[in-house]
Amino acid sequence: METMELHRGRLIDHLQLVVKNLAASRRFYQAVFDTIGIPIAGEGDTYFWADELFISTADSDAALGQLTGRHHLAFQARDRATVDAFHQAALANGGKDNGAPGERPYHPGYYAAFALDPDGNNIEVVFHGPATYSAESVKVSFDG
Repeated sequence: METMELHRGRLIDHLQLVVKNLAASRRFYQAVFDTIGIPIAGEGDTYFWADELFISTADSDAALGQLTGRHHLAFQARDRATVDAFHQAALANGGKDNGAPGERPYHPGYYAAFALDPDGNNIEVVFHGPATYSAESVKVSFDG
């Protein structure tokens, strides 16, 4: 499979992970987000969120008392060094190794690392290789 062009920001509006231990997840994801340059955008007693990812306890209104189970989430990195830093930060903050940094066979230049978060979600950070982006991010401004 050869991908010549990627479009981001069109498929997923947001994701929610419902976790057993919010403090452990907060520590893990804070380290991951610091590494990839994404700030925690908000938090409360039963949740926190960053960009399109919402993480809550089963006690949050949105969770309906249920954990979400195991998922695979992949975050973009600007370079290979960020992938390496993610892996180190994840393991130092409660994550478990699920694939050391390295090239993967998905397409030429696919460089990624994997760590399991405190709930067993497979978290990946990937650098797809040198690329030109049409914009740094998609900016949405709501009317009203």
